[in-house]
Amino acid sequence: MAQRSEEEQLMHRLRHKFHKAAAEYGLIEEGDRILIAVSGGKDSLALLELMAARVKVLKPRFEVVAAHVVMTNIPYQTDMAYLTEFSRNLGVEMHIVETSFDATGDTRKSPCFLCSWNRRKALFETAKSLGCNKIALGHHQDDVLVTLLMNMTFQGAFSTMPPALKMDKFNMTIIRPLCRIEEKEIARLAELHEYRKQHKNCPYEHTSNRSRITEVLHTLEQLNPEAQFNLWGSMTNIQAELLPPPTKASAITQQSEPTIS
Repeated sequence: MAQRSEEEQLMHRLRHKFHKAAAEYGLIEEGDRILIAVSGGKDSLALLELMAARVKVLKPRFEVVAAHVVMTNIPYQTDMAYLTEFSRNLGVEMHIVETSFDATGDTRKSPCFLCSWNRRKALFETAKSLGCNKIALGHHQDDVLVTLLMNMTFQGAFSTMPPALKMDKFNMTIIRPLCRIEEKEIARLAELHEYRKQHKNCPYEHTSNRSRITEVLHTLEQLNPEAQFNLWGSMTNIQAELLPPPTKASAITQQSEPTIS
């Protein structure tokens, strides 16, 4: 029997994790029409590739379209033709959407928050206009765990970005099909499939706490190679009897503070 190439082994592993997450968390259902958010980075291109392959499976039957949001007030070198062609080759229609934000308009919010909020708003509006009921984002396992550490560190809350989040206000569900896939696996896929790197010169990027907490996650992995596996497991292995009981103050805090994402 012929031995699988590295690319074949990697794709088999990625598809297995992708399908497992979709099944475990009910991310893809019969009749769904899903908007794939494509930033142009390796994560979103991997998401687009895996979603395009999954839509060809007999069940459940669903549809996908893709959208790339351009933030006009941040310097970009995005190859729109490449993204459109990449998507078309996978049989997925690509939509280009433009928006912007004013970093001086609300000094209580960080520029990263305002950028993310306006980008997400544009995605919701585009999804609605295209008749979609779900939006797929390219957050991988590292992203979920970094958000967990950020919320514990800066908010005192044990929370993160869930695999599926129903937004009742917008009648839309956000899904994260890459949530069980590690960033290093996506990075290797990007190398093997020669994803073209898109350049974004964000003036706020280096002031973000996310990059610092990512370094903390990598430090934990150096201490214990199983750190990612254990951190993920901790989110469903809550040993309540070994924790302080909830207080009235903590209940109020949980209701009032948003999740960092």
